[in-house]
Amino acid sequence: MIGKAAAEEDKAKTEPAAEQWSGEGAVPTEVVRSTRLLRERLLEDSYRPGYHFCLPEDNGVPGDPNGCFFANGRYHLMYLYKRAGGGFCWGHISSKDLIHWRHHPDAIGPGDGDVGCFSGGAFLDDDGAAYLSYWMLWGDKGIGLAKSSDRHYDKWEKLAANPVIKSTEWGITETKDADGKPLIYGSADPSNIWKKDGKYYMLTGNLLVLNKYGRKKDSPMEHQGDRLYLFESTDLKKWDYRGVFYERNPKWTEQSEDNMCPSFLPLPSSPDGGKASGKHLMLFISHNKGCQYYVGDYDTKKDRFTADNHGRMSWVDNTYFAPEALVDDRGRQIMWAWLTDNPGGGMKKGWSGVYGLPRSLWLGEDGTLRMRPVKELEMLRCDEAEFDPVTLGDGKQTTLGDVVGDSCELEITVDSPIKGQCGVKVRASAGGEEETLLYYDANEKSLVFDSTKSGVEGRRKVEKAPLELKDGEPLKLRVFVDKSVVEVYANDRQAICRRVYPGRDDALGVELFSKGGEAKFSTVKSWEMMPSNPY
Repeated sequence: MIGKAAAEEDKAKTEPAAEQWSGEGAVPTEVVRSTRLLRERLLEDSYRPGYHFCLPEDNGVPGDPNGCFFANGRYHLMYLYKRAGGGFCWGHISSKDLIHWRHHPDAIGPGDGDVGCFSGGAFLDDDGAAYLSYWMLWGDKGIGLAKSSDRHYDKWEKLAANPVIKSTEWGITETKDADGKPLIYGSADPSNIWKKDGKYYMLTGNLLVLNKYGRKKDSPMEHQGDRLYLFESTDLKKWDYRGVFYERNPKWTEQSEDNMCPSFLPLPSSPDGGKASGKHLMLFISHNKGCQYYVGDYDTKKDRFTADNHGRMSWVDNTYFAPEALVDDRGRQIMWAWLTDNPGGGMKKGWSGVYGLPRSLWLGEDGTLRMRPVKELEMLRCDEAEFDPVTLGDGKQTTLGDVVGDSCELEITVDSPIKGQCGVKVRASAGGEEETLLYYDANEKSLVFDSTKSGVEGRRKVEKAPLELKDGEPLKLRVFVDKSVVEVYANDRQAICRRVYPGRDDALGVELFSKGGEAKFSTVKSWEMMPSNPY
């Protein structure tokens, strides 16, 4: 029998090499063959997720989710990537169910005055036209807009008025106010647009202003730390600067943190949407600390935002990054984020770029943020298994048999009171050489993701998210394992999502454990998760 490699080499000798193909005219045989081989290669990739969205191919670094909106019964989501042979583009996908995605032509990219397109947001106007706000590349360009009016939003046209907010240098605008005094604001990473009383509003980020004016200890306070700049327009073409949108609280964020990739939307009162809570959520990143948020009040008369509280979605590094969110027809706010921890080897695998699961966000009764994966993910559940309740003493563990260890969902309840540490190990090898620990630490009052023994690549760190259970409150964990992605959610109040790269073929085990006290696991369920990515 001839070997696979030899057979492929033999075929290559008998088929003519394809000349450079522009996408027009007859499709060369070698292009068809190469496309098929790429799909097969991606299906064999042990790190490529099955149900977390990942780029179909090419270089998703940076791979920010961008420009998401809901229209005509479908969710639309853009993804930033660097297109081979070109520049930074916005890929475009849409879905009826948030799980299975159709690929559209790229929405925007190089051309029409742009060398490429960086991050931004989206907006659906009253007439059904959709707009993308983006950061024009490179240099002193500024903020651009693109418009689409066809039913499936396949064709986008950049506004002739671009840049609608002009930079004077990369990401910065320096001008003068009405009194002739110097005025400095950021012209980078525009937010989604929103509409109020017939006018349009948009925010811009401050990283480049911070870098130039706010990094020193004696820098002016108005340039230190995170901030956003508000703009107003009556026609989407001419935008007027209105001022700084909120005041930073140094108790919450550090001087070194910027505000980029902002998303500003009303926060619903339940995970199912419905009536708005009256509060707004501002999602954003600082480049050094990752994803975070403010919950607060939007004063529509003064056009100012006042935060009630602040939280993070990344604590030890910036793995959970570049949030993007929308509000759908049910009133749900749903977000995505890019996981920055890509495997080594660059583009040798033919792809990079993975998103966390879509999260439903809403306001809790205590005025803080609640989060959980969208309900639609349940359609991927297969082969449910329910395990008997078990009590584990200090230092004890038990293996859950017949769990599909690289593509599963787990649902675990630990009864109160909880002492010490209790949780689950996933992607665990039989001898414990590799394992990823997900647990609650009652002493430190934190949800913990320990990836120090997770494998051969990636950021092997211990990430801790603050979580304090109430008296008598059980611990409720939901865990999602998807090849190189692991997510853990706790009590709808906290979550951690990271990449892991096991190097052993047997790193498929799932084990409950307790350390520092007795733990009563009253509910333990598992499901295999059906892959939803096409390849």
